[in-house]
Amino acid sequence: GSYMVVNASGRASGQKAHLYMPTLKENDTHCIDFLYSLSSRDGASPGTLNVYVKVNGGAQGNPVWNTSDTVTEGWVKAELAISTFWPNSYQVIFEAVSVQGHPGFIAVDDIRVLAHPCRKAPHFLRLQNVEVNVGQNATFQCTAGGKWSQNDKLWVQQWNGKDSALMVTRVVNHRRFSATVSVGDTSQRSTSRYRCVIRSDGGSGVSNYADLIVKAPPTPIAPPELLAVGATYLWIKPNANSIIGDGPIILKEVEYRTTSGNWAETHVVDAPTYKLWHLDPDVEYEIKVLLSRPGEGGTGPPGPPLVTRTKCAGMCYESVLEMMLCFGPRSMIDVN
Repeated sequence: GSYMVVNASGRASGQKAHLYMPTLKENDTHCIDFLYSLSSRDGASPGTLNVYVKVNGGAQGNPVWNTSDTVTEGWVKAELAISTFWPNSYQVIFEAVSVQGHPGFIAVDDIRVLAHPCRKAPHFLRLQNVEVNVGQNATFQCTAGGKWSQNDKLWVQQWNGKDSALMVTRVVNHRRFSATVSVGDTSQRSTSRYRCVIRSDGGSGVSNYADLIVKAPPTPIAPPELLAVGATYLWIKPNANSIIGDGPIILKEVEYRTTSGNWAETHVVDAPTYKLWHLDPDVEYEIKVLLSRPGEGGTGPPGPPLVTRTKCAGMCYESVLEMMLCFGPRSMIDVN
């Protein structure tokens, strides 16, 4: 029984009228259809009819369907295939926007919620959440039931209303197709929400919202702890429990090098402590810990370094040289 008739005559451009449907919590595939009409005496369009789908009381966003180009001949049917199910709720909003100097009527009537799929508008399957690490590409896969036409328009709509066009569409079979798109700024940790939208000749299909979760690779806060020192080994504790960034940690590595050299080696750590073997005596080393979380690009930058020196092997060369300078070569014979 819901309807809206807007007389656009004498209105300023941009004036709006709204018809709000009750909040719905559907638990199965369904369809909303309605009749609309744009009429005028001179044949010019009196304005624009927009349709919004607001989810869980959130932002209204951008229209998922609209029309404004031509005056209709009588009533025209359109469909909305909305794939938002219980416990999530949604509300359909019809908006008429007038254009100054274009008298006429914008009307909506016979809005129905049908307990079956739409006949023309494709229904989206559930859109899954996507998790990536900072700086990696984020891709959503939009899959819909229905027939794909080259005239259909596909895009991804962000929670705040920003739209991104879908670039790749693939027909799975005669009743299903899918599309992929890379979205979002992944330069820092964040969570944003996206949904898929398709506009076809018969109306529009709208998926559920899914989260794009951007995680930061982990980095240790503290340097490794030195447990024991020998002439050819260093025994450390990685100190990987306190981190900056996100877990879970699936890999721990120790990177070490001499402070005077340009080489570095990396060893995997699978225990609470780790012993670096086969080191040179009386040499200063820099030791760092690297941590990785799941996914491509999940290895974070190394943590703060531990700088330490191995012990001498017996009597150090410097000590021997010092004794020779003080006492002469003969003193070394006496020492031995």
